[in-house]
Amino acid sequence: MPTPTNRLHLLTVSVAFIWACLSSLSFALAQIDNKSTEGPPNIVVFIADDMSQLDCSPYASHSFSTPTIQKLADAGMVFERAYVASPSCAPSRAALLTGLMPSRNGAQANHSRPRADIKKWPAYFQEQGYEVVSFGKVSHYQHTADYGFDYFAHDKFHDHAGILAAVDYLRKRAIDRNSKPICMMVGSNWPHVPWPKVPDKYKDITWKLPAGSINTPATQRWRSRYAAAVENADNDLKTILQATEEYLSPNTLFIFTADHGAQWPFGKWNLYEAGVRIPLIVSWPNHIPPASRAKALVSWIDILPTLREVTGGKPDKNWDGISFLRVLERKEDRHREYIFTTHSNDNRMNVYPMRAVTDGRWKYIHNLHPEFAFTSHLDLVGGQDGQRNFFSTWESAAKTTPDAASILRRYHERPGEELYDLTQDPNEQLNLATDMRYASELRRLRQTLHLWREQQADVVELKVEPRLIADKQSYGAAAEIAPASKSTSAAPVDK
Repeated sequence: MPTPTNRLHLLTVSVAFIWACLSSLSFALAQIDNKSTEGPPNIVVFIADDMSQLDCSPYASHSFSTPTIQKLADAGMVFERAYVASPSCAPSRAALLTGLMPSRNGAQANHSRPRADIKKWPAYFQEQGYEVVSFGKVSHYQHTADYGFDYFAHDKFHDHAGILAAVDYLRKRAIDRNSKPICMMVGSNWPHVPWPKVPDKYKDITWKLPAGSINTPATQRWRSRYAAAVENADNDLKTILQATEEYLSPNTLFIFTADHGAQWPFGKWNLYEAGVRIPLIVSWPNHIPPASRAKALVSWIDILPTLREVTGGKPDKNWDGISFLRVLERKEDRHREYIFTTHSNDNRMNVYPMRAVTDGRWKYIHNLHPEFAFTSHLDLVGGQDGQRNFFSTWESAAKTTPDAASILRRYHERPGEELYDLTQDPNEQLNLATDMRYASELRRLRQTLHLWREQQADVVELKVEPRLIADKQSYGAAAEIAPASKSTSAAPVDK
């Protein structure tokens, strides 16, 4: 029989349990009440420029210093498998702002624009009574005027004034007591090149390099410069996040994301995960549980449909994108069966049309012209912002080191088909396309991609001359390389 002390203890525990249940119920009812009375949310979308997913702390323990990105992740939902439509600036951003894949909106090559007749991002929110504004690099450079924003500013190359201009705009709205909901897009120019000089705090650091890197002293120095650029992006995010907390109501949906991967070998301009898998974090108080994570496959073309549904609008039947609001609300944990990504070219610096599909585990890449040499601003003489200074050390290493030669050969010369098991090989280092054990997966994804391209009427338009593998003198100093080895990496790689 329980003693008086035990009975008192049991009573105390029971009261505490009942109180906890009542508190949880009260919180849940408050959420329901808030959702029904607070009206349409403000929307803020912050876009980093050239940042791979594993370069920020919510995705990798060994990433660079990104405390603001981590703060946002702690307050909202982290999407672990988010992808852009294309790994270069113009087609990626055009897809975001139209809800259409590049082949359907007309912006396939970098620097190209979506067709003028297509309905674009601002119109969908203006219909819902929103003020729609843009600061910094949101579309591609100086394409912003084509989209129909109510106001935009500072959309030129590395025009950093856009960050503070966005803050000033929010401050003025608060002073004027503007009660209209706002949809604000802010684009940082970081961590796009040119990168800052190596900070003193990084001069003695040895970085763990991305998969497929050749570890030279110059590579380490340039990795330090990229780390500093990532920190600049995080600081820009901090400025905007603080401004929204000060000048907008708590009913604000905030998105942090990036347009594609870093300007690093096998990143930007590539359909490997480092090129197309990006950070996507969404915060919305009383709607999205803090510190939550989603494994659903989502695409950048899904963001416009999602926010359209959030604001009470109807979906556009012409969209390729699909709303993932039910994932945000934790009503579903799946979204897409497949993610499709595409790339064509970036002028003549990079002419390498390719298409890819993944179901989350298996990844298939179709290199449409394997006779072309893959090149980019990184390796070509006269390339942008001096990154050849480290890439040339890769070429030197490849002349004497078989491991480095394998990496360099893989960079320039690619087979028509690539197949990867992302569960066992997340860094896509072992191509299984010729392994008969995986022939059924290869056929399935090949057919899936083929049917999707037919549905999209996806025809590659190349208006510039490619560089051919047979003409090695057309793409840098890589003609002399050591014999191939079985290894594919000469440096520590991301896990």
